[in-house]
Amino acid sequence: MQVDELLKPFPIKEFHPFPRALLGPGSHELIGPEALKLGFKKTLIMTSGLRGTDIVHKISESMKWHGVETVIYDQVESNPKDYNVMDAVKLYQENSCDSFVSIGGGSSHDACKGARVSVAHDGRNVNEFEGFNQSENPKNPPHIAVSTTAGTGSETSWAYVITDTTTDPNNPHKYVAFDDASVTTLAIDDPVLYYDCPIDFTAQCGFDVLAHASEPYVSRLNFQPSLGNALRAIELTNEHLREAVWNGQDLPGREGMMYAQYIAAQAFNSGGLGIIHSISHAVSAFYDTHHGLNNAIALPRVWAFNMPVAYKRFAKIAEAMGVDTTHMTDVQAAEAALAASIRLLRDVGIPEKFTDVTQDSYSKNRLGQGPTKFYENEKTITGNDADVDRITNHVLGDACTPGNPKECTFTTVRPVVDHCLNGDLDDLLS
Repeated sequence: MQVDELLKPFPIKEFHPFPRALLGPGSHELIGPEALKLGFKKTLIMTSGLRGTDIVHKISESMKWHGVETVIYDQVESNPKDYNVMDAVKLYQENSCDSFVSIGGGSSHDACKGARVSVAHDGRNVNEFEGFNQSENPKNPPHIAVSTTAGTGSETSWAYVITDTTTDPNNPHKYVAFDDASVTTLAIDDPVLYYDCPIDFTAQCGFDVLAHASEPYVSRLNFQPSLGNALRAIELTNEHLREAVWNGQDLPGREGMMYAQYIAAQAFNSGGLGIIHSISHAVSAFYDTHHGLNNAIALPRVWAFNMPVAYKRFAKIAEAMGVDTTHMTDVQAAEAALAASIRLLRDVGIPEKFTDVTQDSYSKNRLGQGPTKFYENEKTITGNDADVDRITNHVLGDACTPGNPKECTFTTVRPVVDHCLNGDLDDLLS
């Protein structure tokens, strides 16, 4: 049953599973013994390569030392593509692997989750599993996910996001698959592995956390078991993101963001998301921009859009953002939460609208270098009417949109998208 169908007839909520996890400094060094306990004999490591670090080498060698053979697929792209998944599936099958390890951020984990589902269905194309629990075989190969960023929480959620490159090149499609069968077997979150994460990437991943935490807190699903985690993740992000960005060797900052991203993902895992994520998916479908960057730009606009139906919740968010709301009304406190989000975005140096994003605006940028004809023809985000319309239409078809607290139509969402592309953040504060 789809989320929008669940929302209409009766208020039944589903609590989705989490994997076992090891969290804390040094936890990645346990991967060898853990792989043996899970019965790994020959594993496929999926990663972006993490060029410039020795993380993949160290983990691979640790597994080999414990008697586990490894095969490495290191071509996962940002906003993982369907062909990344299927290339990995082919490598897995050719080498008779029995397990997976993903190393990196959400892209590596998501591509790996998709590959596992495909393997469990004899190599069927990953695009066949778009939607909610579309897989038919609940058993797939075991998977250890080792995170090197504090952002997506994919290592603990039931969601994975894939860009479908087989669609109309003028209308590329990025989708979310929600599948209980895709949940990892073991999550490993070690803040020491975050030390090499670039400044801008750290900041953008941090806003992915803030989006993951704030959206289930105001979601129309109103899932009570998610609300405490959501608020705590907002608090941790406000307390630690600045330190993690500007002093990457600061262990308390990195560890604080590790916990923030982990529990934020547990909040949205059953509490739902909204159009911050829908806008992010749409923009990266067309321009291959980084998911966290997209969330950061969309977040203040979507908060402003949703506040009229959730002032009390946004007033609580203000407190979690460190605002003294004494003597404020709920409306005033909600507006203070919005101001605090903009202050945080500026403090960590994130571009303020999509038309500010250029080839040189952040270290992971692939703008104009994507795999389809659309990317080749559109090397910059123009923000013109056609841009706004196509992104809005993609948003309305996204699986995260039904959870948004305020009703979304083309007429109501288009101005939000337009402001994300072209608007001044100070306009939201006036």
